[in-house]
Amino acid sequence: MADKIFRVNMTDLSTSIEDVPADWAGHGGRGLTSTIVAAEVPPTCHPLGPNNKLIFAPGLLSGTTASNSGRISCGSKSPLTGTIKESNSGGTSAQRLARMGCKALIIEGQPQDDNWYSLSLTSDGITISKEEELVGQGNFAVVEAVERRFTDKIGILSIGQTGEMQMSAANISVKDPDSHLRSLGRGGLGAVMGSKKIKFIALDAGDHKVDIADPDAFKAANKTFTKALVDHPVSQALGTYGTNVLVNIINEAGGLPTRNFTAGQFDGHEQISGETMHDLIVERGGKPKHGCHQGCVIQCSQIYNDLKGNYKTSGIEYESIWAMGADCTVDDLDQIAEMDHILDDIGIDTIETAVAFGVAMEGGVLDFGDSKEMIRIMTDEIAKGTPLGRIIGNGAANVGKTYGVTRVPVVKNQAIPAYDPRAIKGIGITYATSTQGADHTMGYTIATEILGVGGSADPLSKEGQVELSRNLQIATAAIDSTGMCLFIAFAALDNGACLPALVDMLNARFGISLTAADVTNLGMSILKTEHAFNQAAGFTNLDDRLPEFFATESIPPHDAIWDFSGEEIDAFWNF
Repeated sequence: MADKIFRVNMTDLSTSIEDVPADWAGHGGRGLTSTIVAAEVPPTCHPLGPNNKLIFAPGLLSGTTASNSGRISCGSKSPLTGTIKESNSGGTSAQRLARMGCKALIIEGQPQDDNWYSLSLTSDGITISKEEELVGQGNFAVVEAVERRFTDKIGILSIGQTGEMQMSAANISVKDPDSHLRSLGRGGLGAVMGSKKIKFIALDAGDHKVDIADPDAFKAANKTFTKALVDHPVSQALGTYGTNVLVNIINEAGGLPTRNFTAGQFDGHEQISGETMHDLIVERGGKPKHGCHQGCVIQCSQIYNDLKGNYKTSGIEYESIWAMGADCTVDDLDQIAEMDHILDDIGIDTIETAVAFGVAMEGGVLDFGDSKEMIRIMTDEIAKGTPLGRIIGNGAANVGKTYGVTRVPVVKNQAIPAYDPRAIKGIGITYATSTQGADHTMGYTIATEILGVGGSADPLSKEGQVELSRNLQIATAAIDSTGMCLFIAFAALDNGACLPALVDMLNARFGISLTAADVTNLGMSILKTEHAFNQAAGFTNLDDRLPEFFATESIPPHDAIWDFSGEEIDAFWNF
C-alpha cells in the first residue's frame, strides 16, 4: 500500500487523498511537518487564522515493530511563539496513521459557520462530521465517548476546553495504549486545532500493516538496536524511576530552577523526587514502569494512583513535576499529580502553565507554594476561560506583561524548562537558538553535561557548549523524523552499534541505501528549513537571546550567571 497525503479543507469541508510529492518522499515526522509548513504556510500569517495549517505525520519507522518507534509529530505555525513549531508525542496515533498509509494529514482553512466538527480517518478516506455532544468536554470524557462510538482500538487526537478557547498554551492530546493521555505539548497547537473547529480526530487502521522491503534485515537490525537501548544505564534508570529520576540529580548540580528561577536548589526536592515517587507508586499498587506507546523497551512512563489506590495520572514527567513543584515551591506529589490530571483533562501544557503560575506568584496574584489555589485557578478560571484563566492560559510571558513582572523566564515567548542555563550552560545555547522557543528536547545537552553520555562537558564552563548544542540539535531533528523516541539518543551516543542499526532499519524498511552521513545531513537540512521560515516570519539573531536577568542575577549555590555574548550565540548557525 503506497503512502498518501490526506488533506482536509475546513473552509469548504472537502477532503482529498493525494500522491506524495517527490520532495516529501524522504521525510517523516518532524522533517515532513516542517517541510510542509515551510512549503504551504505563509510565514507572516496569523497562527489562528485561515492561512495556517495543522499537519500530523508519523515517523519513517512508525507502524513497524522497531523498538521505541511510536512517536507522532504535529507541525504548524505556533500561536505562542510565532515561529515554526513541531511537537511530538507517544500514544497510538503514529502507528494508526502509518498503518493506514497516511504519510501526513494536512488540515487547512476554517469553517464558515460556528459549528464544531470531528474527523474520522481510515485507509479509504476521511469523514467530516458535525460534533455537538463533546464540545466543552475534557479530554478524558472525549476518549471515553469516542471509544464507545467506534471501538477501543481507535486512535484519538483531541483538544480540551483550552484548545476550544484557543489559549496559546493549549495542547493536543493523544490517546495511549491504556486509553489515558499523552500530549503534543508546548507551542499551542491545541489552539490551532481549535481555530479549525475540530474537537477530535479518530484514526482506524483496520488490520493493515506497514510494508517492509527486507523483513529479515529489518528484524536483525532491530535486535541489535533493541539490545543497545535496554543495556544502557540511563535507559535502565529511566525504566526504574521515570524521567523524574532527574530531580535529585539536577538539584545536586545546582540547576533546578526554584521559586521562579531565583535559586538552583529546592529544599523540598526529596519529597518530589523520582525515588520518592517510585516508592509511592509501588505502595499504592500503581505501575512504576510503563510504555507510552506499543514497542517501547525503555518504559519511562508510569501509572500514579491516589491515596485510595485509584488512577490519577500517567506519564507524569520530570518537567511537569519540576514546574509545578520546585518552580512554584510545592513539595507535595499528590497535589502535583492532581494538577497534572487537571491540565491533561483541560488540554494545556504543564510546563508553560506552571511557569506562568511561577510568574504570577512573583506578581503577587497568589502565594508561592499555594497548590490549593493553583488547583482552584485551573478548575475555576483556566477551564472556564475567565479573565484570570485566559491570562495564565496564554503563557508565562503574557502573565509577566499583565502584572508588570520583569523576571519572566521565556525565549521567543515560550517558557524555559527545568534546567537553569546559568548553572548548566549548554542547555542555555539550546534555549536561545532553538527554532521553536525555549525547549530542552531540541538539543538535550544535559545528557553530556550532567549524565556524562557521549563524553563530558563542564556545565559551568562555556567551553565547547555551542558545538555540543549544535551537534545535538542536528541529531535530534533527524531522530524526530524517524518516529523514534528522543531517549534512544543515550544509547546512540555511547554504543557504536546503535546508530548503524537504526540506519539499517531505515534501509530495510524502504529498500534504500542511506549512510550515517545522510542522516546527519537530514538533520541539518531540517534545522535550516525551520530557521529560514522564522527569518521570513520576521525573526532575527536578536531573538536568539535569553532574558537579561540571567546575565545580571547570579544563581546560588554556584553564583553562576549567563555570560555568553551575542556573537558567541550567533556562531551556532555556522554550519
